[in-house]
Amino acid sequence: MKQIIMCIGSMLVVMGCAEITQPEQEVVPSASDAAEQRPVARPTDATIRPPRGGRTIGQLDTTSAEEKRAAGDAGRAAQAGGAGRSLGRTIASLGDPARPGLWIETPLVSAPGRGRVVYPRNGKAVELDLIPIKGPRTAGSRMSLAALRVIEAPLTDLPEVEVYSE
Repeated sequence: MKQIIMCIGSMLVVMGCAEITQPEQEVVPSASDAAEQRPVARPTDATIRPPRGGRTIGQLDTTSAEEKRAAGDAGRAAQAGGAGRSLGRTIASLGDPARPGLWIETPLVSAPGRGRVVYPRNGKAVELDLIPIKGPRTAGSRMSLAALRVIEAPLTDLPEVEVYSE
């Protein structure tokens, strides 16, 4: 009896794993399924999302060259004009490479906003979104792939950057 229960349990585990590994498919409900409709996640902005399974920098960085150039120009202009308030320095690692846009998640801010990051090693700056994360001010930050590329920081390093709020 114990062997039968273990066999059935093993089969249930394998069947459960098979359910987990199946790719998600978007189901478009028909009018007759109105009672069972579920919301479908949709992008909240016009940002182009990276393709599923993207592996190269070119596939993952969907921020346009114009957007990066504009953010770099705005960052340099703000830096030259001394605009913004310094929030401090932080060590920045690469954030989620599949998440598009120009942003930094940092414990240096307590509310979302706009700001800029300067890479002191080469003086390059980028204007971006400041996104708060929990942790001590001395904790590290995560930057978007596009933002790291604008300031020309090595993607596999842990560059120290200066963060400014607008």
